[in-house]
Amino acid sequence: MSRSWMRLDNAALIFPAVRNSRWANTFRLSADLTDPVDPAVLQQAVEDLMPRFPSYYLRLGTGFFWYFLEEVKAPPRVRPEYAYPLAHMSAREQRQCCFRVLYHDRRVAVEFFHVLTDGTGGVIFLKNLLAQYIRLRYGEEVPSGGDILCLEEEPREIELTDAFQRCSGKYPLSRREDTAYRLRGRPDPRGGTHVITGLVKTADLKAAAKACGATVTALLSALMTDTITEIQAAHVPRKSWKPVKVTVPVNLRKVFDTETLRNFSLVLNIGVDPRLKDYSLEELCREYREQMALESAPEKMAGRIAANVLPQWAMGMRVAPLFLKTLVLRAIYSRVGERKGCINISNMGQVNLPPEMARHVDRMDFMIGVQFTYPNNCSVVSYGDTTCINMVRNIQETELERRFFTRLVRMGIPVLIESGDAEEEL
Repeated sequence: MSRSWMRLDNAALIFPAVRNSRWANTFRLSADLTDPVDPAVLQQAVEDLMPRFPSYYLRLGTGFFWYFLEEVKAPPRVRPEYAYPLAHMSAREQRQCCFRVLYHDRRVAVEFFHVLTDGTGGVIFLKNLLAQYIRLRYGEEVPSGGDILCLEEEPREIELTDAFQRCSGKYPLSRREDTAYRLRGRPDPRGGTHVITGLVKTADLKAAAKACGATVTALLSALMTDTITEIQAAHVPRKSWKPVKVTVPVNLRKVFDTETLRNFSLVLNIGVDPRLKDYSLEELCREYREQMALESAPEKMAGRIAANVLPQWAMGMRVAPLFLKTLVLRAIYSRVGERKGCINISNMGQVNLPPEMARHVDRMDFMIGVQFTYPNNCSVVSYGDTTCINMVRNIQETELERRFFTRLVRMGIPVLIESGDAEEEL
């Protein structure tokens, strides 16, 4: 692998194949600072990170057999926030650089095309960008350690590794699953992505999860399942009900003990069939806690990785031209990619910063755009004593958000609602 170009990692192969003129798989991480952003200092920080993070400063190239990532000649220019969050990243922009850095007032945001990295890798990049910005802007000594990397060091080989290849099992796990209920709505004629944010106290959320014998992710997944089950009951006759499943990304770095900065996560579709019984919240929490523990075991994850990696190296796929690979990958994605879940809940957990940085950062946010066919998505991050729950959609209806946040309030968890749309109502 040359430093001037690299192959897409196994998770990234699908994203260029299924993108279209209106959709690309992107996600956003941002921080609200205590002072207005200085664009010139932010630009310098972006430039300073380039030698240390070569797996980010890349553009998407097109070869005869595969897409590939190629080193950009110059770092991207920071720019003012010019549209709604997660504005479409066009193929043309991806050919220039696969991430963008935006600012508005006190906010710094980085939006990534998913071919580069996943949420964990994105958080590490944003932390280091903020660290260098704070050094330059305030003259602070922000020491390296943990996620704060030394910019004078050479990138480590493990950071650039496609860990899927190294951690793949020998025997693929079957992809067979029941098709799940699909959320639907009227497409928004204005287009774009709409975000409704619920701000809750992290301590309240953890206490509620502990009372249910669950993790925060399991609790939120159970609440979402309860919400979607209610929506299905309101719109579909019971005889036509389908399973309700939540798609939950799993950070494989913790499972396989690696420090790659590239994509290294897989999703689990966890859920229940509401036709079998009426599940209480406590029962859903128990189901999800047990399913997540069982399905994220290393041997099962190795089998899931193998189901993705082994076909990549089959002779037919290796010698097929790119346009045929694209057709095959689109067909696979249509059949097993998103039909097995209702909504994605991606929880980044608690983001911690060293005190030299924390005093300059008021808030952190995480957003994933709607998927190829999901009209709604949910992303969660905690910073300080606050958890931000971002509900993203591209349809007019706010039914899901209204019902979901109402459930949190009924559990005794106060929710502060924010929306960037003055006409939005819950």
